[in-house]
Amino acid sequence: MVVIYLNTVEKLLRIIGAAWGAKKIGGGKCGCFGTFFVFLILYWLLGHVFKVL
Repeated sequence: MVVIYLNTVEKLLRIIGAAWGAKKIGGGKCGCFGTFFVFLILYWLLGHVFKVL
């Protein structure tokens, strides 16, 4: 039960962090597709960070 909760929290933090970073990096400058691409890259990178921790 605790593992499921932690996994959900980890995914939520990855989504929030990637969305915030994509808005900061690509918001308004890259357009919609650029911001989405930055979001995917940050989401992927944050996944690796959480595996290391």
